[in-house]
Amino acid sequence: SIRDNKPYDRFARELLTSNGSNFRVGPVNFYRAIQDRSPEGIATAVALTFMGCRAENWPSNTLAGMSVFFSQVNYKPTREWKEEIVFWDPDKAAAGAPQVGVLPDRTRITLTPGRDPREVFADWLITPKNDWFTANIVNRIWSWLLGRGIIHEPDDMRADNPASNPALLLFLRREFARSGCDTKHLFRLILTSRTYQLSSIIAPEKIEKAAPLFAFYPLRQLDAEVLIDAINAITGTSDLYTSAIPEPFTFIPANKPAIALPDGSITSPFLELFGRPARATGLENERVNKPSASQRMHLLNSSHIQRKFETGPNMKRLLDPARKPKETIEELYLSILSRFPTPDEIAAVESYMKSGVAKRNEVGIDLAWALINSDEFLFRH
Repeated sequence: SIRDNKPYDRFARELLTSNGSNFRVGPVNFYRAIQDRSPEGIATAVALTFMGCRAENWPSNTLAGMSVFFSQVNYKPTREWKEEIVFWDPDKAAAGAPQVGVLPDRTRITLTPGRDPREVFADWLITPKNDWFTANIVNRIWSWLLGRGIIHEPDDMRADNPASNPALLLFLRREFARSGCDTKHLFRLILTSRTYQLSSIIAPEKIEKAAPLFAFYPLRQLDAEVLIDAINAITGTSDLYTSAIPEPFTFIPANKPAIALPDGSITSPFLELFGRPARATGLENERVNKPSASQRMHLLNSSHIQRKFETGPNMKRLLDPARKPKETIEELYLSILSRFPTPDEIAAVESYMKSGVAKRNEVGIDLAWALINSDEFLFRH
C-alpha cells in the first residue's frame, strides 16, 4: 500500500475494517499488535494512530462511547502455528454488547444489526471535514521531517495543546484533502519547501524561541536503523538481528536492512544502544534519539565497528594499493559524506600517509573511522 501510494483514507479504512488470517490479510495485524484487546484498548490504539490523541486522558465516557464501535472484534486461533483470525463477530452484540456508540465529536450512533460497527467509525473518521484525521497525518509527517510537530508532541492533540502555526496546519490539511489524501504529494510539498531547506546554523541562545517557528533546520542524530544501515552500506557488511522471543521459524536474511525489520522485538545491541524503540506503546517519544557518551564510545572504540572496517569487502576495494591515494581519499569522502574532500582535507590525509605513522591501508581505515564519527555524518543537518 505504501509502495503503491494508496490514498491514506482508503488505507486507514481498509486497515480498520479488516478481517481474516494474519498470514493472508496483512492489515489484520494492526489488531493483533494491540496489547490490550478489550474494546477500550482497541479504541485507545485507534485514537492514537489515526487521530493523534491519547485517549487514556479523555473523559471516561468519551472513550467508552468510542469503544462501542470495536466491541464486536474477535480473535480465534487455528491449527497453524501462530496463525490467528481477526473477525467481526456479530454474536457479541447478541451477548449484550452496547448498541449505541458515541463518536469523539459526541455524535450518537445506534448500531445497525448486520453491519460491522467498525465501518461506521471508519466512514466518520476519513471524511475530509474530520479535523482529527487530516491534522494527525500531516502533523506526524511534518514532525518526522522537521523534528517536531506543528502540534507538539505529534501524538498529543488536544484543545489545550494548540498548533504553533495554525495557518500552516490548516493549509497542509486542506492541501492533503485536495490531493485525495496523497501522502507522496505531502512529502514532496514539505521536502521542496523553503522551510525544510533552511540552514541548521543558528545562535544557541535563539534555539528555544525559534524551534516552534521552524526558523531553522534542527540538527538530529540519525535514527539507529538508518545509522547502522549506512555503516553497513559503506563497508559492505551486515549485522545479525535476533529476537528475545523464541521464534523457531523466523529467518532474517543477512543482507536485510535494519530499517526493514518488521518486529520491534527483533533487534541487536547496536539498535538498542542507539535508541530504537521496542514499539510497545505506539508513542513517538518511545524512540530515544539523543546522543550519549556510550554511543560515541561504541563508534570510536568497539570491535563491532572495527571489524566492519577491517574486513568489509567495500573497504578492501576502496583501499586497494593499486589505487592512487587521492582517488581513495575522494571515494571515501563521497561514500561517507556524499561530497568531495576540500584541498585542505586532502592535504591533511596525504601528510598523514607520508608521515609513516601508519601503513597506507591503516590510514584509509583511520580516515573512514574518523568520518563516521564526524557530526557531518552522524547528524541530519
